[in-house]
Amino acid sequence: MASSTTTCGVCDQSNTTKPSVIWCFECDEGLCSECKDHHSQSKGTRKHCTLPISEYQQIPSDIVKITQTCDKHNENCIVENHMECRDFDKLADVIHHTKFSNAFYEIEQSLEELSANIQIIRKDREHNLKRLSEKKMQIEQEVKQTRVAINTHLDKIQDDIIKQLTEIELNESKMISELLNLLKENEGEITEFLTNIEKSRNMIQIFRHLLP
Repeated sequence: MASSTTTCGVCDQSNTTKPSVIWCFECDEGLCSECKDHHSQSKGTRKHCTLPISEYQQIPSDIVKITQTCDKHNENCIVENHMECRDFDKLADVIHHTKFSNAFYEIEQSLEELSANIQIIRKDREHNLKRLSEKKMQIEQEVKQTRVAINTHLDKIQDDIIKQLTEIELNESKMISELLNLLKENEGEITEFLTNIEKSRNMIQIFRHLLP
């Protein structure tokens, strides 16, 4: 890229060097920040097509060399070689409505499709994220319910076992108590028999001594 693109063309005319910040395609020169403001406000140049100088410098040199003006008149010219031609189209209009138009349309379509796909993927992931959260809550609730059910079942088993043990204890205690009472009665009877036997033995001894 020529060094003229890095300095303001207007300021160069007054022997002042200032860095250009934009490039005007119609003026075919760079403009500094001050000249840019005047250029954008002037009635004759406010509609000119401009580009930041950093972006202009990225344009391939082969494209930059293409001119849209006549070499003899320094303007759009068709009067010398095409006097009898009809239905002229401006080069800018042709470019705008053909290659660039188609290219931009294709790019726009591709970007729209890409944006639509991104939205679909984003919505799908957001839906998955929501379902993941809902599934987590559902599983947590099921775990809690299962735990409650298990605890309830274990409590019932515990109550049943305690009830059965209580009944067994009561029955066994009753049987043992009855047996103890019976043994006590038997023990009393045996004691009474032993007492009677002892008395009988004593009586016999007495009778023996009394007999000749």
